[in-house]
Amino acid sequence: MRLGNDLARLDMARTGEDTWRVTTDWCSRLTADFTAYLTDAEVVDFAEEMLSRLGAASGASFSAAVTPGRNNPLVLKAEPVEDGFAFFVRLTRNGGDGACHLQMEFDPIPIEDLREAFHALHAALVV
Repeated sequence: MRLGNDLARLDMARTGEDTWRVTTDWCSRLTADFTAYLTDAEVVDFAEEMLSRLGAASGASFSAAVTPGRNNPLVLKAEPVEDGFAFFVRLTRNGGDGACHLQMEFDPIPIEDLREAFHALHAALVV
């Protein structure tokens, strides 16, 4: 799954059973690239939460985390902007240790593009 564009992006790629690669890049100046140990169920729950929030008619801000705490490498905070959401991304290599590895902001992404990305992530993991 990829969010963002060529200037600022976040990628989550499954590299093995319960192993994901989380990569971010901002203008090739700030980068983070590390392994996250997440179960498929945790990623499916995250995708479902994002899809439910994107489907809400309110257009209100929200925050979603890949996991509820244990090893939470990614938190997305979404702010509504016109027909999409701008995201504030917070990455932590060791999850609950409180150290922030990288924070960045993505320009607004249209809701339909977001739905497509999270639906594809969900569909890839649910058999």
